Amino acid sequence: MGMTGIQILKFLPKTNCGECGVPTCLAFAMQLATGKAELEKCPYVAEESKAKLAASAAPPVRPLTVGTGEYAVKVGGETVSFRHEKTFVNPPGLACLVSSDEAEASIQGKIDRFKACQFERVGLNLRPEMFALKDASNDPATYKAFVQKFMGLCDASLILICPNPDVMAAAMEVAAERKPLLYAVTLKNGPKMAKLAKDFGCPAVVRGDGNMDTVIKLTENLGKMGLKDLVIDTGTREPHRLYQELTLIRRSALATFRPLGYPTIVFPCEMASDLDNETLLSALYIAKYGSFIVMSDFQAHSLFPLLLSRLNIYTDPQRPMTAEQGIYPIGNPDENSPVLVTSNFSLTYFIVSGEIESSRVPAWLLVQDTEGLSVLTAWAAGKFNGETVGTFVKKSGIADKISQKKVIIPGYAAAISGELEEELGGWQVVVGPREASQIPKFLKTL
Repeated sequence: MGMTGIQILKFLPKTNCGECGVPTCLAFAMQLATGKAELEKCPYVAEESKAKLAASAAPPVRPLTVGTGEYAVKVGGETVSFRHEKTFVNPPGLACLVSSDEAEASIQGKIDRFKACQFERVGLNLRPEMFALKDASNDPATYKAFVQKFMGLCDASLILICPNPDVMAAAMEVAAERKPLLYAVTLKNGPKMAKLAKDFGCPAVVRGDGNMDTVIKLTENLGKMGLKDLVIDTGTREPHRLYQELTLIRRSALATFRPLGYPTIVFPCEMASDLDNETLLSALYIAKYGSFIVMSDFQAHSLFPLLLSRLNIYTDPQRPMTAEQGIYPIGNPDENSPVLVTSNFSLTYFIVSGEIESSRVPAWLLVQDTEGLSVLTAWAAGKFNGETVGTFVKKSGIADKISQKKVIIPGYAAAISGELEEELGGWQVVVGPREASQIPKFLKTL
């Protein structure tokens, strides 16, 4: 585990100068411990202390990034075994396997589905990020041409799969700019493949032979060579045993056993006979410590639930997803359109806005900041009452957009109607339906 704030404080100058942006060294140490500040913000930390803090306070699972631009995938940085203990940090990258001897129509179909599989959910664009390009030729020129052609068709981040360092070197001549993940360093090709990764500054996969001792030996040797950005493939393709190995790797990392403190890669495409079973295995390894997950294909019906699962598991349970406070016009409303108000819990906002849109009745939706709480929870906590809603409505500027002063509140908050009318003064408060599914009918009959 990382160092506590009190442990970090011992390495700080204790001058309380405030130049780091917080008033005391203790407060700064607490921010460092929770990952909310960078050590570089303190101008007076001794170099020796910096080195010790960097080594001791580093996350148990080393963070690294594969790819560049909008499809870059950052993994690692994890600090717990279970999400509810704190949070999971960096979601796994989802990759589709493509072989160099695959038919062009099949390859183009995978690329088309990759581009099409983008889903809007709670204000986020959910999509896969990667392709794994497997060499089937063992010929430098052939694999290089294949990688180069693929890069011209798709901007995804890449995993290059090739056991021959000479063939991999040819591919890296054209792929280095994408900062791909090199697969894989083994006992057999170790020195040459490791040199490639080091020369091009790219992360590399360490592949074992189903024996954890082999993995440990490889990571230790590569660490001595100065290679830090590593990913572990244990070599196991039996689902239950791999699950056990991934659990062992995470527990060892949290116990500060550095040879296993790296992200992992799994291949459901090599463990299942059909896409349905691949999807089940992928869901398992999204929850249980897979950092890169390679599938045989991207199909919307299997990918969408995986993207939702990934989103839910890698959302901080202590920080609900929220929509921004403000006025949201739906369906080109005008001065005569109804005004509804709701909380800024993302799921509430998107359900309510979706039902308003489906009603085909243009409306103004006011979204109040309730710190991510749903309407009923916010009302119970005193964050969605007559005073707070009234103040928000008056300051929102909605009065300048409408000709009639009427606001619709959620049915679950009916108790605030009287207080809200007093707060707004001159406004009519209408109690809407309790369930969002009843909004279309309500608006049409209003």
